[in-house]
Amino acid sequence: MLVKIEVYTDGEFWCARGSGEDIFTQGKTLDELYANINEAVGLHFENGSTTAEVDILIKSEMNLSQGPAATD
Repeated sequence: MLVKIEVYTDGEFWCARGSGEDIFTQGKTLDELYANINEAVGLHFENGSTTAEVDILIKSEMNLSQGPAATD
């Protein structure tokens, strides 16, 4: 089973929201967020609603600042 997670920042926390699943978690750092995602997904399916292995796909949209122009 594939669980899709959307990751974004609200300016203070990193947030993760499940696509098509009722899952939400957050963390101060990306490392904390990834640990919380694993825990949240595990808890979501803890009741035995699936016996299949769960794979997590993390989707993220990030704004990158444009660096200095390349020079020859």
